[in-house]
Amino acid sequence: MNFGIIIIGDEILSGKRQDKHLAKAIELLSARGLKLSYADYVGDEPDRITHALTRAFGSGDVVFSFGGIGATPDDHTRHCAARALGREMELHPQAKALILERMQDIAREQALPYEPDRADNTHRLNMGVFPKGAQIIPNPFNKIAGFYCSAASDPIAAGEHGGIYFLPGFPVMAHPMMAWVLDTHFSHLFLHEAWLERSVIVYGAMEATLTPLMEAIERDHAVKVFSLPSVDHPEYGRHIELGVKGSPQAAAPAYTALLEGLRGFSVKLGPELVRQ
Repeated sequence: MNFGIIIIGDEILSGKRQDKHLAKAIELLSARGLKLSYADYVGDEPDRITHALTRAFGSGDVVFSFGGIGATPDDHTRHCAARALGREMELHPQAKALILERMQDIAREQALPYEPDRADNTHRLNMGVFPKGAQIIPNPFNKIAGFYCSAASDPIAAGEHGGIYFLPGFPVMAHPMMAWVLDTHFSHLFLHEAWLERSVIVYGAMEATLTPLMEAIERDHAVKVFSLPSVDHPEYGRHIELGVKGSPQAAAPAYTALLEGLRGFSVKLGPELVRQ
């Protein structure tokens, strides 16, 4: 099963805020033996958001969407999700109950009367309006839930199929919620197979020259071969990091074959690197 993320918000693309979701998503997945397959960035434009969500719903992948699920004029994600699925929207009963609890908490903290019918409190209920068939994702920070949807016509058990998990843009909320989703719905995938990455620093080579060797390694072994060139690395200077990644059983012989293949080139080998 592939994992992807969609990061929504003009503030990221304009540079007003630095994205913190990509690095954290990689960290959360890696800690569980999983990996991120792709990341999309989208501004606050409804048509673009709808297009990105439509593609994600159709992929069958597990996708985490960050941002745009509030109730201000520039929050379009909830409505775009409904458009992408071709569904009506409705106030989710559990989300409503949690929002009302939050209103009571705020009133108590501020020593004010609880007034659920006040205009601003009524407006807050919009944050619980999701596409029909959505399931909620609990928010431990302030109880304002995220939600999960799939492209299936009928509600299905979360974790059995691909879908999109919609989270707030605030990292302090979104990251614990993503961890909860992974631990609750995808623990059966954790550490399903150990992963090993082995590489070597290569000096004095061109990627084009090494390509036939890389293709041969991928053809003969069940691994991915990668080549990461650098022209100004602070430690290694101009070089290529050439390596393989896959299961330990496949990566070990593939890496041996890679080193043997490099002996046929006029290159200098530097440090070897291992990541698990």
